[in-house]
This record gives sequence, C-alpha cells and structure tokens, in this order.
Amino acid sequence: MKTIPDASALNGWRKSSYSNGQGAECVEVADGLPGAVPVRDSKNPHGPALSFPSQSWASFITAVKSSELGR
Repeated sequence: MKTIPDASALNGWRKSSYSNGQGAECVEVADGLPGAVPVRDSKNPHGPALSFPSQSWASFITAVKSSELGR
C-alpha cells in the first residue's frame, strides 16, 4: 500500500456501489494506474488516497462480496 498525497489529478474516479448516496461513507476508486487501485474518501477529493496492488484489491473485493470479513 502506498499513499498518494493528492490524487485529484487521476481520472475515472467512481463511487462504491455500497456508498449510501447521501454524502456519508463514500469510497471512490480510480482506473488508469497500472498494477494499482487508488482509493479515496469522496468527501475529500484533494486529500490523500491509498494505492493498493491490483491483486490485493481484487482479493479484498472477493472477500467482501462473499461475506468472508464478517461485520
């Protein structure tokens, strides 16, 4: 995992389908960073973002979708 100090210049940000749509708890991911998936808080688009290796992010998403992480 790496930190991107200002990821606002990255294109293709999209909100998680699990975001509530009312401005709270919104996670965004972006495309276009080879081998990595940038993740940020949508309420702070000029703030820092975390960048995860693509395979690690894919494993995380698989675990979330299959309820492996619990509550």
